[in-house]
This record gives sequence, C-alpha cells and structure tokens, in this order.
Amino acid sequence: MAIMTNRPLGAGFGANRLLADLVGRIAAWNDARITRKSLSALTDRELDDLGLVRGDIDDIARGTYSRD
Repeated sequence: MAIMTNRPLGAGFGANRLLADLVGRIAAWNDARITRKSLSALTDRELDDLGLVRGDIDDIARGTYSRD
C-alpha cells in the first residue's frame, strides 16, 4: 500500500470539522431540551418568582430571550 505524500496540508480534515459541527449541534439541541424540560416543570408561581411566564420558555431554550 502506497503512502500519499503529496496531499496538501489539512486535506482530509473537512470530515473532522463536519463531525465536530454535528456533535456541537446535537449538544446544543440537548441543552435546549433539558432547559425547556426543567423550566416547564416549574409552577407558574415559581416562574413568576424568576420574572418569567410560560410563554418565555421556548425563547429561553433557543437563546433568543431578552428582557425588554
């Protein structure tokens, strides 16, 4: 079996970046899922104590929540 010595530096690492991106997306999805589940388990009173309403949960999980 021949060894390729004429590949450009960094060749073949596109798959590594793709895999790292996929793992990052899965981790972000899981973090959002856990956040959504945890906040949904709170009572309306507990959410109010935090200054939140039930409608804020999805925005918080997506990372798009802002207090205006």
